[in-house]
Amino acid sequence: MTLEAVPPSLRGELSRWLIEVQPGVYVGNTTALVRDLLWDKVVQYARTGRCTQLYRAHNEQGFAIRLHGDPRRTLVTLDGFQLVAVRNARHAELQGEYDPPEDDDKL
Repeated sequence: MTLEAVPPSLRGELSRWLIEVQPGVYVGNTTALVRDLLWDKVVQYARTGRCTQLYRAHNEQGFAIRLHGDPRRTLVTLDGFQLVAVRNARHAELQGEYDPPEDDDKL
């Protein structure tokens, strides 16, 4: 699971169940019930932050993805595969629909 721009209390809560291997990157082996309960808690308390969860699944990819809080990224299922679609920031900016964050200026 990855967390960006979330309250410190949420990060502390996750560290009870998962190991924070790098800032905002959590890894662990939990039951499906605990995984789902942690995701519900993350979504509830993330506020304006962004969250991603990847976990083992019985499918062709071997994993499933959940996203929350990043309007530029959406999950798309194509032929049974989950893909992450990234909104074309340049196109949206030209249409007046997108105000890039300061970090995007460095790209």
